[in-house]
Amino acid sequence: MRLLVTGGAGFIGSNFVHQSVRERPDLRVTVLDALTYAGDESSLAPVGDAVTLVHGDVADAPLVDRLVAEADVVVHFAAESHNDNSLSDPWPFVQTNVVGTYTLLEAVRRHGTRYHHISTDEVYGDLELDDPAKFTPETPYNPSSPYSSTKAASDLLVRAWVRSFGVQATISNCSNNYGPFQHVEKFIPRQITNVLDGVRPKLYGTGENVRDWIHVEDHNTAVWAIIERGHIGDTYLIGADGEVDNKTVVELILELMGESPDAYDHVNDRPGHDMRYAIDATKLREELGWTPRYGSFRDGLAATVDWYRANEGWWRPQKDATEAKYAQLGR
Repeated sequence: MRLLVTGGAGFIGSNFVHQSVRERPDLRVTVLDALTYAGDESSLAPVGDAVTLVHGDVADAPLVDRLVAEADVVVHFAAESHNDNSLSDPWPFVQTNVVGTYTLLEAVRRHGTRYHHISTDEVYGDLELDDPAKFTPETPYNPSSPYSSTKAASDLLVRAWVRSFGVQATISNCSNNYGPFQHVEKFIPRQITNVLDGVRPKLYGTGENVRDWIHVEDHNTAVWAIIERGHIGDTYLIGADGEVDNKTVVELILELMGESPDAYDHVNDRPGHDMRYAIDATKLREELGWTPRYGSFRDGLAATVDWYRANEGWWRPQKDATEAKYAQLGR
């Protein structure tokens, strides 16, 4: 199989490439990545001999057409994904998430290539803390930020191309990922690396916001289940029953790292901060037989702490610039 992975030098994409090379040695893997701040070529170094890396933009139609023509399956991870950045400058999110997805869809349409679209649970908006409901594939879209609205737009493009043009596509909407190779601007690696630097972690607002956490390896096993067994045109929600509020996450990180669980600071909440996400992954589990490898959030988080301890050479170059940006925002 010839596999094209967009955004394959980013967090989830690079983990997908690692896992795919490790578990499917018959694959020929090409990665297309713009290598912005969120895409790091060093994330692919351990599998560099098994991967062809193309430095380019997912919205570059001639380049995308050439690469799609050479692929049997396209997995589209490439996205601008940081909410804070979308609030300060929405345009890159429109360009990558909407125009980039359109460009890929037109290419897979021309070449009849199987396509899987990676999306987020944030397209559904948020839930009240005391609401027993969870997101399902039938939940109406209600995005609240430039990031989530552009991802919602990209999902709707995929659905339209399936219905209008018969594109062989599936969609997955996943809850919050954590694990190796995640940029230190993100919540969990930022707190871990702060502790490693002797800096008190930062918690937005009161920390009551709830996210449904899943280890990136579990996300990617689910993606392969959908590629191999999913029904064309369907949407699958990926989650591992990992609902935890942000305050608890920070306190657990501190505990796992041998620090007092109250050794953190509150900072101003960000605008439009969604309260709760929760995934109902029944369809994925029952139709495709998927189950997560990590039995608990605590186990996955402990493994993640260990990875950042052991890989300072990977995250250190990102750290100072990230914290300088947050300092300007007062966060």
